[in-house]
Amino acid sequence: MSVTVAGTIALDSIETPASQRTDLLGGSASYAALAASFSSPVYLCSIVGTDFPKEHLELFHAKGINTDCVQIEEGKTFRWSGRYFDDMNQRETLSVSIDVLEKFQPRLNAAAGNTTVALLANMSPENQLAVLSQSSPQAFVIADSMDLWINIAKEKLLEVLAGSDLFVINEGEAKQLTGTSNLITAGHRMLALGPKHVVIKKGEHGAMLFGEGHFFNTTAFPLHEVADPTGAGDTFAGGIAGYLSKLNKPKGSVTFADLSSAVVSGTVLASFTCEAFSTDSLITLTQADLDARRELFRSYTAF
Repeated sequence: MSVTVAGTIALDSIETPASQRTDLLGGSASYAALAASFSSPVYLCSIVGTDFPKEHLELFHAKGINTDCVQIEEGKTFRWSGRYFDDMNQRETLSVSIDVLEKFQPRLNAAAGNTTVALLANMSPENQLAVLSQSSPQAFVIADSMDLWINIAKEKLLEVLAGSDLFVINEGEAKQLTGTSNLITAGHRMLALGPKHVVIKKGEHGAMLFGEGHFFNTTAFPLHEVADPTGAGDTFAGGIAGYLSKLNKPKGSVTFADLSSAVVSGTVLASFTCEAFSTDSLITLTQADLDARRELFRSYTAF
């Protein structure tokens, strides 16, 4: 009962209409690993530079996240900076500094290669395939992606889809990948590309889950204020991975109902990420807070 999360670890600088913060813990793997750790032990696979703050590694350890597969290379950690517009739904990238991430060749040790769930968080499809090749055939494979890889590495991305038990993508990227503006059609077109299930993330409007002959839709948790939505999608994917790992089922026994519940769990976790900058909410979040919001969300969606 454990999860391998492979992806990027970054240092982010973020500007919103209300505030600005620099050198924050970021990256797809950071958010996803912290989210998954609420339900399951986590093995983290990524790369950082020698400038990466020691306190972030200590945070991972404190949350039960094993970092033996995090490579520390001479140089600087991957950095990203961005600015959000007034509605907090749109953002622009101000700068990207790849640095040591360019050297990343994922390497799983025996324990990380033998987990219940393997989450291929957003990173190059080539690196996702490398992790997939080192993961147990019995692992439930979740893969996340973004528009960049559709543009520059579509062939490899399609290989990732074909090897996934659950493929996760946002609505704009789903439309881009499938060539349709209809999300229902997009979901089914992606299923035809090989993954057993597909999730389309719709931000503040929730998420849609597709399976052969099955469909599930959930709203997002309603928030009064959004401080920083960075990493919400990665948190969502990590929450799904942690929930499925906790079930401790062979992947062939995971039902659509299990996946629907996992999507709800990821949705609730993602709502916390939006309420503070970076991973701040995930760091301070208690199990009691998480359980209470799950129950509140259930009351909002019951009829």
